Amino acid sequence: MEKNALWKEHENENRMRHFRVLSMGTLPVMFAYFLIMNVLGYGDISTVTLVLTFSALGIDLLLTWVGIKRKRPELVAPLIALLQILIIIPVFISMGGFSLGSTVWYALTVLYIAIVIEGPVRYFLYATEAVMAAAMHYYFYAFAAERVHTLADYVACYIGVFLVCLMIVLMVSYEIRLQKETAKKAMMQAAEIEELNRAQSRFFSSMSHEIRTPINTIIGLNEMILREDISDEVAEDARNIRSASSILLSLINDILDMSKIESGRMDIIKAPYDVAKMLSDVTNMIVGSVDEKGLKFTIDVDPLLPSQLYSDEVRIKQILINLLNNAVKYTREGRVSLSVHCRNTGDGKVLVTYSVDDTGTGIRKESMPHLFDAFRREDEQKNHYIEGTGLGLSIVRLLTQLLGGELSVNSVYTKGSTFTVAIEQEIADEKPVGRFDMARLKDKGDGSRYHQSFEAPEARVLIVDDNRANLLVAGKLLRDTKVMTDTAGSGAEALELTLQNHYDVIFMDHMMPEMDGIECLHAIRQQAGGLNKDTCVVALTANAGGDSKALYRREGFDEYILKPIEGNVLEAVLLKLLPEKLVNAYGSEREKYASEDVVREMRKKKPILITTDSICDLPAELLARNSISVLPYRVYMKGRVFADGLEAQGDVLLRYMEDKDISARSEAPEVKDYEEFFSEQLTGAQHIIHIAMAKHASRGYENAGEASLSFYNVKVVDSGQLSSGTGLLALAAAELIDKGISDEDELGERLDEIKERIQTSFIVDSTEYLNRGGRLSDRIYRLCNAFMLHPVIVLKNSRMRVGGIYMGSAEKVRLAYIKRALHDKNNIDTSLLFITYAGMKKEELEVIKEEVQKIVAFDKVYIQKASPAISINCGPGTFGLLFGRKR
Repeated sequence: MEKNALWKEHENENRMRHFRVLSMGTLPVMFAYFLIMNVLGYGDISTVTLVLTFSALGIDLLLTWVGIKRKRPELVAPLIALLQILIIIPVFISMGGFSLGSTVWYALTVLYIAIVIEGPVRYFLYATEAVMAAAMHYYFYAFAAERVHTLADYVACYIGVFLVCLMIVLMVSYEIRLQKETAKKAMMQAAEIEELNRAQSRFFSSMSHEIRTPINTIIGLNEMILREDISDEVAEDARNIRSASSILLSLINDILDMSKIESGRMDIIKAPYDVAKMLSDVTNMIVGSVDEKGLKFTIDVDPLLPSQLYSDEVRIKQILINLLNNAVKYTREGRVSLSVHCRNTGDGKVLVTYSVDDTGTGIRKESMPHLFDAFRREDEQKNHYIEGTGLGLSIVRLLTQLLGGELSVNSVYTKGSTFTVAIEQEIADEKPVGRFDMARLKDKGDGSRYHQSFEAPEARVLIVDDNRANLLVAGKLLRDTKVMTDTAGSGAEALELTLQNHYDVIFMDHMMPEMDGIECLHAIRQQAGGLNKDTCVVALTANAGGDSKALYRREGFDEYILKPIEGNVLEAVLLKLLPEKLVNAYGSEREKYASEDVVREMRKKKPILITTDSICDLPAELLARNSISVLPYRVYMKGRVFADGLEAQGDVLLRYMEDKDISARSEAPEVKDYEEFFSEQLTGAQHIIHIAMAKHASRGYENAGEASLSFYNVKVVDSGQLSSGTGLLALAAAELIDKGISDEDELGERLDEIKERIQTSFIVDSTEYLNRGGRLSDRIYRLCNAFMLHPVIVLKNSRMRVGGIYMGSAEKVRLAYIKRALHDKNNIDTSLLFITYAGMKKEELEVIKEEVQKIVAFDKVYIQKASPAISINCGPGTFGLLFGRKR
C-alpha cells in the first residue's frame, strides 16, 4: 500500500508539472499567432468571432490558473483541450485557410492531450478532434467562396493531419510508458534499499544486544574480582581482562556507529554536561594504555573554560578517545598530550578547541587525502601490528561534522602529528573550570581500588532480566550498598512481585521474550492493586544510541543505563533515585549527595517546554494535557489595562463595546513581560520553544524574539497564524516533543512544514469592529455595510488578507463560507477542528457544527470562544474554521 501511495504521488507530481509547462507554454504561442495573422491581414474576422476568440483564450488562461492553484489539472485540462478543438483552432484555420498550414494546431492539441490527460476522457477528446477536423475540411470544400482545391486535396490533407496526429499519440504514449516503467523500477529499488536499511538496522541492533550481553557478564564479574582482597598476580590478570573487554567494546561501538552515520541514523543529543567530569573520564580511559607503553601523558586545560557546556557529551568524548587512542597506537616513545582551550563567540557560546599532539610516526604527505577513509591504515606494512578496525579517524571526522565543528591535522612524517577539533557549544554554567589536577585524576582513575559510595540497608530494589548472568552481575555490583535485591527472570514474574512488594527502584531489561521491558513498565503503571505505580524504573539495555534514549524517555523510564553495566554508574543512578531518608552516603559522596537535590530538581525539568500567547485560543484541558504555558496579551479599554483571558473576557468586552463611544484595543506583551515569563518558565524547563502569533499581525513575535536574546535556551517561532491556528502549531510542537524530537533545529524545520498546512480563516459578520480598531477604512466599512458584504479573513505569509467576500444574510453566508473552507475535503486532516467564535449563541454554533460534519467527519471538534484580544477586533457573530491539511 505504501509503495502504491508513493507511486500515485509521483504520478500526480509529474502530471502537475506537465500541465503547468504545456498550458502556460501553449497560451502565449496561440495568442501571438492570432495577433500576427491579424496584423498580416489574413482572414476577415467579424467582431463576434474576435470576441469569441479572446473570450476562449481568456477562459483558457483562467482554467490554467485554477488548475495550478488548486493542483487539480485533471479537472480543467479536458476543458482547455475542448476550447482549443471547438473554438480556437477553427478560428485559426478560418483566418489562414488550409494552404497556410493552420492545421498544424491539431498536432499541438493532440500532443497536449496525450501528455496531460489520462483515462477515457482522453479518447473522447481524440475522437472529438478527429470529427472536428473532418468537419472543418468538409466545410472549406463545400462552402468556400472560391473553390481553389479539389475534394481529393482536402481528403489528402485530412489523412496527412490524421496520420501525423496518430504518430504523435503513439510515440508520446510509448515514451510515457517507458518513463513510467523506469520511474516505477527506480521507486521499487528505493523501497528495496529502504527495506535493506531497516533490515541492517535490525541486524545491528540485534548484534549490539547479543554481543553486549556476554560482555556485560565478563566486565561485571571481573569488577567483582577487582573489589576483593586478591594477590597482585590475580589483580594484574583481572586488569588485563578489563582492558581487553574495553578494546572489544570499543571495536563494536566503532562498527555500529559507522553504520549509523552512513545510514543517516546517528542522533546528536545535546544536554548540559560537566566539563571536568567528561575530561576526567577521557583521561582515566587513556592513562592505562599510556602507562603500558611507557609514554608520558600531559593534559592542559584552559582554567577559564566554563564548568558546564551544552552539547553532546557522549560524542565529544568519543571524538577525544578515538584521537587519543590513535595517538597512543602510533607512538612508540615520547609523549601524548591533550590541550583544551576556549574562545567566547558571543550569544552565550564558546568555541572549544581540543588538540591531541603526539611524537609518533607521523603521516606521509601522499597519505593525507586518504587519512579519514574508513578501514584504511597509514603505512600498513610498517604498522601491521597495531590493533583496531581503521574506523577511528573516519568516525572522528563524521562526528565532528554532525556537531557542526571543524577538524584539522598537522603532521611531519617520523616526527609526530597534531589533530585539532573545534566545536562551538552553548554555555550552561559560566563558572570557570579552574585548575585541572592530572595527578588526582590518575589516582581516581585506578579502577582496581573500589570505594563504596553509600549504604541503604532499608532500600528494596527489583532487578528484571531474562539472562541469569545479568541478574547475577547486577546483584553482585550492588552487594556492598547492602540494598535488599529481588530478581525476576521475566516480565510476568516481575508483575507478580510488584503486586506483593513495594520497591524503591526497579531496574528493567528492555529486550525480553514474551513481555519486553516497555510492556512490563506500562503494565506496572496500570496494575490494578499494584504497589509500584509511582516507583522509579531504570531501563537496562544493550541497544546503544540516541534513538534508544529518546524511546525510553518517551515511554516513561526515569533513567537509562547502557550495558555492559559499570558498577559506579549503577551506584550513581541508584543513589540519585533512592529517597534521601534511606541513604547513608560516605566520604566525598556525602557532599555529592547533599547537592543531589539540585540534580533531582534538574531531572524533573522538562527538556523542552512549549509556550505561546493567550491568543492561541486553546481549551484549558488541551493546554494542561500538553503542558503548554501561556502569556496573556494586554487589552486596553476605558483607560484601563486588562490581562487577556484572565482579567477580561471577550463576551463582557463586546457588551461594553455596544456603546460606540467605547473603543478597545489589544497589544502584545512588552519585551520585559516576555523576559519575566521566560525566566519563570525556565525554572521548570531546560529549553523553551515559544510559538508566537503571525509576525505581521502583531508585535508579539518581535517582542518575544528580542526577549529571547537574554537567554541561550529560548527559541521563538513565527506560527504564521492567529487564534486557534497558532494553537494548532503549539499542539503540533508538543506532539513532536512527545515523540522524542529534542533537537531545536529539527523541531524548527518540522514546524515550518506543519505551519504551511494549517488553514486559518474567519468570516466577519460586521466590519464595524474592524473599522473601530483601525483595520478597515471608513469608506470600505460603509460600502460593506450598504451591500451586506461579509469579508473572509485569511492568513498568508504571516499577513492577514481578505480571502473572499460573501453577500447576503448571516445564515446564508455562513453556509457558503463553510462549504468553501471545506471544499478540498480529501486533503483535510480530519483529526482535529476548531470552530473559534466571538459573541455567538450556542444554538448558532451547533448549527455550524452540524453543517461542518455533513461535509467532513472530523474526529474531534472543539467549539472555542475566541480570546478578548481577538474578539474586540472582529466583533460578535464572527467565527472561523481552523484545521490542518494533509499537504
